[in-house]
Amino acid sequence: MVNNLLKNPSGEEQLDFWELTENGGSQWKVEDMPGDCGHDFCLDGVTKYFVTSFELCLKRQVIDLLAEDFSGEQLDAQPPITVEDWYCGRTDCGCTYQMSASLLDENQEVIQEFKPDHVTLDPDSDDCSWKQIKHTFSDYGPGLRFITFEHGGQDTKFWDGWFGVRVTGSSVTVEV
Repeated sequence: MVNNLLKNPSGEEQLDFWELTENGGSQWKVEDMPGDCGHDFCLDGVTKYFVTSFELCLKRQVIDLLAEDFSGEQLDAQPPITVEDWYCGRTDCGCTYQMSASLLDENQEVIQEFKPDHVTLDPDSDDCSWKQIKHTFSDYGPGLRFITFEHGGQDTKFWDGWFGVRVTGSSVTVEV
């Protein structure tokens, strides 16, 4: 069993363990599936999601791999590291989604980064249902000690409240 190194990935503990790097508009909030103008989630056990507002909302976690009981030797062998996230929009309001994940050395300098283009969801042209984004890091060289994971977004209509992108089911796994 490969453990998810992100704590509170789906909002079961509200915003605990997340550093709110941007908390604009009406700020981050946790809601129950499927939510207003929403979609049911495809994985069992996920009953909540985080939702963004009308100004940028980003949150992140920094994972200290040595504190998670990985050895320097295991990490220097460059095990595959997979980051995964799920996002969706509302059926009544467009939104933008962004995410990034970085592998860092002992000084928290970037070794390798995954930063896909921002996604805009438009209910007039997209079904706005839950979509997965997934990336596996490999061949990144020795020295890995930390992983950062950051994601979020906002709505596109600047509506007061929580009409922005929804995120849940995030994970970071190291396959040793």
